[in-house]
Order: sequence, then C-alpha cells, then structure tokens
Amino acid sequence: MYIEIFFIIITVVWIIFGTSFLKWHPFLVLFIGSLLLGVALNIKLADILSEIFLGFTSTTKNIGLLIFFGTLIGASLEKSGATTAIAIGILKRFSKLPLTYLISLIGFIVSIPVFCDAAFVILSALNKKLSELSKSSKTTLTVALSTGLFAPHVLVPPTPGPLAAAATLGLKNIFMLFICGGVLALILILVGAFYSQNFIKRSNVLSKENLKKLISQSDSEGFLSFKLASSPIWVPILFMSLRPLINSNFSFITTPIFALFMGVIISFYISIKKTKFKSLFTLSLKQAIPIIAITGMGGALGKIIQNINIISWFEEINPNSSLGIIIPFLISATLKTAQGSSTIAIITTASIILPMLTVFGLDNEIGKVGAILAIGVGSMTVSHANDSYFWIVSQMGGLDVKTAYKTHTFATLIQGLTGVIFLLITFNLLKLF
Repeated sequence: MYIEIFFIIITVVWIIFGTSFLKWHPFLVLFIGSLLLGVALNIKLADILSEIFLGFTSTTKNIGLLIFFGTLIGASLEKSGATTAIAIGILKRFSKLPLTYLISLIGFIVSIPVFCDAAFVILSALNKKLSELSKSSKTTLTVALSTGLFAPHVLVPPTPGPLAAAATLGLKNIFMLFICGGVLALILILVGAFYSQNFIKRSNVLSKENLKKLISQSDSEGFLSFKLASSPIWVPILFMSLRPLINSNFSFITTPIFALFMGVIISFYISIKKTKFKSLFTLSLKQAIPIIAITGMGGALGKIIQNINIISWFEEINPNSSLGIIIPFLISATLKTAQGSSTIAIITTASIILPMLTVFGLDNEIGKVGAILAIGVGSMTVSHANDSYFWIVSQMGGLDVKTAYKTHTFATLIQGLTGVIFLLITFNLLKLF
C-alpha cells in the first residue's frame, strides 16, 4: 500500500516538475508519467503501451467532439463580437445593480462558452470604460471580472475541464453537471463580487446617462442583439432540458453532442459576416486539439492507476465519509497551486480519484457530479504567478504583481474554500434524505 502511494506521489511530483520547471508540453509529461508509473508497478512494457493506448482512445472518443464543438462556439462568439453584445445586454437589464455584481454576472454568462483568458482580454476594454464612466475603482472591477470568469470556466460545461473530468469518471448526465455546476458557479461569482465590493473598494451604480452612452456606442458599432448573441448558449441548454418530455425515438436531440452541434450552427450563422469559416475552423482546431490530447493522456494515466488496488486503502472508511469531497478538492488544489494550470489539475485529479468513487459512495451520477465539482473548486485554489490567467488579469487589468496577489489571488482562495464548504454542507444534507 505505502509503496503504491509513494509511486503516485512521485508521478504527481513529476507532472508538476515537468510542466512548471521544464516547461514541457503536458501531453508529453503525462505520457512519461504513465510510462514511469507502469514500470514502477511492474507492468510489462507491451501491456503499459497497450493500456495507455486504450485509456487515450476511450477518453478522446467520449469527449473529443464535445470539446471541439465547445471551442467552435467560443471562437465564434469571440470573433463575431457576440461576447461584447452579451455584456451590453446584461448592462441594460441589470443596470440598477452595483457594477461589481454586474461585471461578475457578465463574466458568468460569457465564460460558459468562451475560455476565461480570452474572455478577459475581450472584456477588459469594456471594464476600463465602465470604471471611467462610473468613477469606480479599476482594481475592484478587474477582480469582479476575473472571479466572474474563473468559476464557470472550471465548473460549467462545455469548457474543457469539466467535460474532461466527466469523460474520465464516466458521467453520462452532462446536463446535470451543467445545472449543478452553473448553480455553484453562480454562488461563487457572487462571492467574488461581494469580496470585490466590500473588501477592495465599493463600486458605484452606472448612471442612466452613461448607460445611454454605452448603448448608443454599441448600436453605432453594429453589435448583435442580446437574444441572438446569447443563443449559442441558451439553445443547447434548451435542447438538453427537453429530455423528460421527448419520446425515446427522438431522444438523440437532447444529447450533449446534438445540443452543442445546434449551438455551433447558430454561432456560425452569427459570425459568418465577421469572419471566414476556414479561419474560424482552424482557430478552433488549434484550441481544441491540445486540450483533447491532454485529456486523452489523462485518461491513459487513469488506466495505469487502475492497476493499483486503491479500494483496499480505504477498507475501514465509511462510504458516507466526507473524504469523497475533500480528497478530490485537496489533490486538485495542490496540483493547481503547484503547476498553475486548472485544466491539468482537473484532468490529473480525475484520473487519480476514479478508483476511489466506489469507496466513497460516489459511483452514481449524483456522486460523480459532486466529485467533478470538488475537483473544479480545487482547481481554482489558487491562481498566482505560475498561472497564465494571473498574468492576463494583472497585465490587462492594470494591476501590479503585489496588488494582484492581494486581490485576485486572495479572491480565488476565498472562492475555492467557499465552494468546498458549500459542497460538504450540500452532500451532508443529501444524506439525511
């Protein structure tokens, strides 16, 4: 038992060292880690390579199209100007809220299809404009935006992290993950907004005059309507939510792949005047292929880990133990803090905890969703100097490194801890019923 734990720890240390210090591609680091772990477990080389291949192909088969469709939708919204149109639409509808909550809400909606780093770059100009018009602290609004974008990025499909974890853990009900992840992400973006508003500097409400200036500017620049701009987000949600109402012969239209495909069709329609299909397709491939490859290699690592009888480690543990939430959180938080990438933290943690699901009573759909969300909030804890998102937030938001640590990094710590506490309370309450 102890020697196997040591081998897993060494593998995790190698992943941190290879990605953070050697700066090697995560795909190569995970491949070498899988090989080394297999050798340490005395598996024959031919069997190691066979299991790596099987783990890789089974994972990519389950998740590849979903990730690709998600990146296509995100790239389309980014290039078509729909991201800004969504932001303006939210400002119109919720203009009476303090700007911190408005900005966080914008981040929440936009980050579901668009990568949080790209979304921050796109929205940083609007953020600065709102700061000037309302005479609100730029630091406050920057942190509200960064935390608003971060939570959905690690918790809500179709972003790659949650989808990769779902594929690794064998979750079939992606819609349940979307709803539960969305609720938790909404809570956490409100936590980020509350922190920004009350512990950095209070923001103001945008005046009607300044709101009119923004709206007239958006109208003159020919932005899409909010309904059309946001349709690649809400149409797939609508399709997936129809499952209880649809005849089994047509249930395919409620599957995540079909739902996201419809989102792709709509996103192509709204972006066709702004960008060429070929460039959009190429951009999406460039974004999706590395993520799919890393996800697949995470599945390969998980296949090697399955050779360890992890269940025997926890024979005396009660299946209702809260460790089922805490352990994924701690592993993911350790990986995130050590090597910087939330996606790598999610993929690696999912591979490690897969054999533990039965032990902790998480081998059903609800349990798997809880495990994925625990991994997700762990991967938020914390964003600092080894995280590319930290530098995008600090540079594009105009924060010096010291201020970014005191505000953005601390806010992600609060979000992560709040998230795991919320999950612990929720799961303990569910046990009463």
